[in-house]
Amino acid sequence: MRGVRVPQQAGPGAGAGAGVVRRSSVRGQILDALRSALVGGELTPGQVYSAPVLGERFGVSATPVREAMQQLAIEGAVEVVPNRGFRVVERGARELAELAEVRALIEVPVMLRLARTVPAARWSGLLPLAEATVTAAACGDLARYAESDRAFHGAVLSLSGNQQLVQVADDLHRRSQWPLVSGPVSGRRADLVADAAEHMALLEALVAQDLGVVRRLVGEHFAGAEG
Repeated sequence: MRGVRVPQQAGPGAGAGAGVVRRSSVRGQILDALRSALVGGELTPGQVYSAPVLGERFGVSATPVREAMQQLAIEGAVEVVPNRGFRVVERGARELAELAEVRALIEVPVMLRLARTVPAARWSGLLPLAEATVTAAACGDLARYAESDRAFHGAVLSLSGNQQLVQVADDLHRRSQWPLVSGPVSGRRADLVADAAEHMALLEALVAQDLGVVRRLVGEHFAGAEG
Protein backbone atom coordinates (compact mmCIF):
# COMPACT_ATOMS: atom_id res chain seq x y z
CA MET A 1 0.00 0.00 0.00
CA ARG A 2 1.26 3.51 -0.76
CA GLY A 3 2.87 5.36 2.13
CA VAL A 4 0.71 8.14 3.52
CA ARG A 5 2.20 11.25 5.05
CA VAL A 6 0.49 12.27 8.26
CA PRO A 7 1.52 14.73 10.98
CA GLN A 8 3.64 13.29 13.76
CA GLN A 9 1.73 12.73 16.96
CA ALA A 10 2.24 15.27 19.72
CA GLY A 11 5.13 14.51 22.02
CA PRO A 12 4.96 14.33 25.80
CA GLY A 13 5.85 18.01 26.14
CA ALA A 14 2.92 19.27 24.05
CA GLY A 15 0.01 21.00 25.73
CA ALA A 16 -3.08 18.94 26.49
CA GLY A 17 -5.29 20.87 24.08
CA ALA A 18 -2.77 20.67 21.24
CA GLY A 19 -2.36 16.94 21.82
CA VAL A 20 -6.09 16.29 21.43
CA VAL A 21 -6.25 18.28 18.21
CA ARG A 22 -3.17 16.54 16.82
CA ARG A 23 -4.52 13.05 17.59
CA SER A 24 -7.85 13.93 16.02
CA SER A 25 -6.07 15.21 12.91
CA VAL A 26 -3.99 12.06 12.56
CA ARG A 27 -7.01 9.82 13.08
CA GLY A 28 -8.97 11.71 10.45
CA GLN A 29 -6.16 11.53 7.92
CA ILE A 30 -5.68 7.83 8.54
CA LEU A 31 -9.43 7.27 8.12
CA ASP A 32 -9.37 9.12 4.79
CA ALA A 33 -6.32 7.14 3.68
CA LEU A 34 -7.92 3.82 4.61
CA ARG A 35 -11.12 4.74 2.79
CA SER A 36 -9.10 5.56 -0.32
CA ALA A 37 -7.18 2.30 0.01
CA LEU A 38 -10.42 0.35 0.28
CA VAL A 39 -11.96 1.91 -2.80
CA GLY A 40 -8.71 1.79 -4.75
CA GLY A 41 -8.17 -1.90 -4.05
CA GLU A 42 -5.06 -1.56 -1.89
CA LEU A 43 -6.84 -3.37 0.95
CA THR A 44 -8.02 -6.77 -0.25
CA PRO A 45 -11.50 -8.15 0.56
CA GLY A 46 -11.21 -11.09 2.95
CA GLN A 47 -7.71 -10.11 4.11
CA VAL A 48 -7.01 -9.40 7.79
CA TYR A 49 -4.94 -6.32 8.63
CA SER A 50 -3.52 -5.49 12.05
CA ALA A 51 -3.41 -1.96 13.40
CA PRO A 52 0.31 -2.14 14.32
CA VAL A 53 1.32 -3.28 10.83
CA LEU A 54 -0.79 -0.60 9.14
CA GLY A 55 0.57 1.92 11.63
CA GLU A 56 4.11 1.10 10.48
CA ARG A 57 3.10 1.68 6.88
CA PHE A 58 1.56 5.05 7.73
CA GLY A 59 4.35 6.05 10.05
CA VAL A 60 2.07 6.43 13.07
CA SER A 61 1.24 4.43 16.19
CA ALA A 62 -1.39 1.72 16.14
CA THR A 63 -3.86 3.85 18.12
CA PRO A 64 -5.15 6.18 15.35
CA VAL A 65 -5.24 3.25 12.93
CA ARG A 66 -7.27 1.19 15.37
CA GLU A 67 -9.67 4.11 15.95
CA ALA A 68 -10.07 4.63 12.21
CA MET A 69 -10.69 0.92 11.68
CA GLN A 70 -13.35 0.96 14.39
CA GLN A 71 -15.13 3.68 12.43
CA LEU A 72 -14.85 1.63 9.26
CA ALA A 73 -16.36 -1.31 11.14
CA ILE A 74 -19.34 0.88 12.04
CA GLU A 75 -19.64 1.83 8.38
CA GLY A 76 -19.60 -1.84 7.35
CA ALA A 77 -16.31 -1.81 5.44
CA VAL A 78 -14.39 -4.08 7.83
CA GLU A 79 -15.17 -6.45 10.65
CA VAL A 80 -13.26 -6.97 13.88
CA VAL A 81 -11.26 -10.19 14.19
CA PRO A 82 -10.42 -10.64 17.90
CA ASN A 83 -6.69 -10.69 18.69
CA ARG A 84 -5.81 -10.35 15.01
CA GLY A 85 -7.09 -7.08 13.60
CA PHE A 86 -9.70 -6.20 11.01
CA ARG A 87 -10.94 -8.16 8.01
CA VAL A 88 -12.03 -6.28 4.89
CA VAL A 89 -15.63 -7.25 4.20
CA GLU A 90 -16.32 -9.21 1.03
CA ARG A 91 -19.33 -7.55 -0.54
CA GLY A 92 -21.32 -9.91 -2.77
CA ALA A 93 -23.39 -9.04 -5.83
CA ARG A 94 -26.65 -9.61 -3.95
CA GLU A 95 -25.69 -7.22 -1.16
CA LEU A 96 -24.65 -4.56 -3.66
CA ALA A 97 -27.97 -4.99 -5.47
CA GLU A 98 -29.84 -4.62 -2.19
CA LEU A 99 -27.93 -1.43 -1.38
CA ALA A 100 -28.72 -0.05 -4.83
CA GLU A 101 -32.40 -0.86 -4.34
CA VAL A 102 -32.56 0.89 -0.98
CA ARG A 103 -30.73 3.91 -2.37
CA ALA A 104 -33.19 4.09 -5.24
CA LEU A 105 -36.16 3.92 -2.88
CA ILE A 106 -34.75 6.88 -0.96
CA GLU A 107 -33.16 9.05 -3.61
CA VAL A 108 -35.35 8.67 -6.69
CA PRO A 109 -38.57 10.13 -5.21
CA VAL A 110 -36.60 13.00 -3.68
CA MET A 111 -34.83 13.82 -6.94
CA LEU A 112 -38.10 13.78 -8.86
CA ARG A 113 -39.70 16.09 -6.30
CA LEU A 114 -36.73 18.44 -6.43
CA ALA A 115 -36.86 18.44 -10.22
CA ARG A 116 -40.33 19.99 -10.00
CA THR A 117 -39.52 22.58 -7.35
CA VAL A 118 -35.86 23.68 -7.50
CA PRO A 119 -35.06 26.64 -9.79
CA ALA A 120 -32.74 26.04 -12.73
CA ALA A 121 -30.13 28.41 -11.30
CA ARG A 122 -29.69 26.21 -8.23
CA TRP A 123 -29.03 23.20 -10.42
CA SER A 124 -26.49 25.12 -12.48
CA GLY A 125 -24.53 25.72 -9.29
CA LEU A 126 -23.86 21.98 -9.03
CA LEU A 127 -22.05 21.86 -12.38
CA PRO A 128 -18.54 21.92 -10.85
CA LEU A 129 -19.40 18.85 -8.75
CA ALA A 130 -20.65 16.95 -11.79
CA GLU A 131 -17.55 17.96 -13.74
CA ALA A 132 -15.36 16.71 -10.89
CA THR A 133 -16.81 13.21 -11.34
CA VAL A 134 -16.04 13.38 -15.06
CA THR A 135 -12.43 14.37 -14.39
CA ALA A 136 -11.90 11.63 -11.79
CA ALA A 137 -13.49 9.03 -14.07
CA ALA A 138 -11.29 10.02 -17.00
CA CYS A 139 -8.21 9.55 -14.83
CA GLY A 140 -9.45 6.19 -13.55
CA ASP A 141 -8.90 7.41 -10.00
CA LEU A 142 -11.28 5.19 -8.04
CA ALA A 143 -10.81 6.87 -4.67
CA ARG A 144 -11.17 10.37 -6.08
CA TYR A 145 -14.22 9.30 -8.06
CA ALA A 146 -15.85 7.80 -4.99
CA GLU A 147 -15.51 11.08 -3.11
CA SER A 148 -16.68 13.29 -5.97
CA ASP A 149 -19.56 10.93 -6.73
CA ARG A 150 -20.83 11.10 -3.16
CA ALA A 151 -20.30 14.86 -3.09
CA PHE A 152 -22.50 15.28 -6.17
CA HIS A 153 -25.31 13.08 -4.86
CA GLY A 154 -25.08 14.71 -1.44
CA ALA A 155 -25.33 18.19 -2.93
CA VAL A 156 -28.42 17.18 -4.91
CA LEU A 157 -30.14 15.70 -1.87
CA SER A 158 -29.15 18.64 0.35
CA LEU A 159 -31.48 20.81 -1.73
CA SER A 160 -34.31 18.97 0.03
CA GLY A 161 -33.28 20.66 3.29
CA ASN A 162 -33.47 17.29 5.07
CA GLN A 163 -30.09 16.61 6.68
CA GLN A 164 -31.20 13.26 8.10
CA LEU A 165 -31.97 12.15 4.57
CA VAL A 166 -28.57 13.35 3.36
CA GLN A 167 -26.74 11.45 6.13
CA VAL A 168 -28.63 8.20 5.62
CA ALA A 169 -28.19 8.35 1.85
CA ASP A 170 -24.48 9.09 2.19
CA ASP A 171 -23.97 6.11 4.49
CA LEU A 172 -25.71 3.81 2.02
CA HIS A 173 -23.73 5.31 -0.84
CA ARG A 174 -20.42 4.79 0.94
CA ARG A 175 -21.29 1.18 1.76
CA SER A 176 -22.05 0.53 -1.90
CA GLN A 177 -18.62 1.79 -2.97
CA TRP A 178 -16.38 -0.68 -1.17
CA PRO A 179 -14.63 -3.03 -1.33
CA LEU A 180 -13.45 -2.34 -4.85
CA VAL A 181 -15.39 -3.62 -7.82
CA SER A 182 -13.69 -6.64 -9.32
CA GLY A 183 -12.38 -6.70 -12.85
CA PRO A 184 -9.59 -5.02 -14.84
CA VAL A 185 -8.86 -1.37 -14.18
CA SER A 186 -9.75 -0.48 -17.78
CA GLY A 187 -13.21 -1.97 -17.31
CA ARG A 188 -13.74 -0.08 -14.07
CA ARG A 189 -12.65 3.17 -15.72
CA ALA A 190 -15.20 2.63 -18.49
CA ASP A 191 -17.93 2.13 -15.88
CA LEU A 192 -16.90 5.31 -14.09
CA VAL A 193 -16.87 7.33 -17.30
CA ALA A 194 -20.40 6.14 -18.14
CA ASP A 195 -21.57 6.87 -14.61
CA ALA A 196 -20.10 10.38 -14.68
CA ALA A 197 -21.69 11.05 -18.05
CA GLU A 198 -25.06 10.25 -16.46
CA HIS A 199 -24.37 12.90 -13.81
CA MET A 200 -23.82 15.51 -16.51
CA ALA A 201 -26.89 14.44 -18.49
CA LEU A 202 -29.03 14.42 -15.35
CA LEU A 203 -27.88 17.89 -14.37
CA GLU A 204 -28.61 19.23 -17.85
CA ALA A 205 -32.12 17.78 -17.69
CA LEU A 206 -32.66 19.29 -14.25
CA VAL A 207 -31.56 22.72 -15.47
CA ALA A 208 -33.92 22.37 -18.42
CA GLN A 209 -36.64 21.09 -16.06
CA ASP A 210 -37.32 18.22 -18.43
CA LEU A 211 -39.11 15.91 -15.98
CA GLY A 212 -39.47 13.06 -18.45
CA VAL A 213 -35.74 12.88 -19.11
CA VAL A 214 -34.97 13.31 -15.41
CA ARG A 215 -37.24 10.39 -14.53
CA ARG A 216 -35.58 8.17 -17.14
CA LEU A 217 -32.02 9.11 -16.23
CA VAL A 218 -32.54 8.72 -12.50
CA GLY A 219 -34.05 5.27 -13.03
CA GLU A 220 -31.20 4.17 -15.26
CA HIS A 221 -28.57 5.59 -12.94
CA PHE A 222 -29.70 3.48 -10.00
CA ALA A 223 -30.67 0.45 -12.06
CA GLY A 224 -27.17 -0.40 -13.17
CA ALA A 225 -24.64 1.68 -11.39
CA GLU A 226 -22.57 1.89 -8.27
CA GLY A 227 -22.70 5.65 -8.41
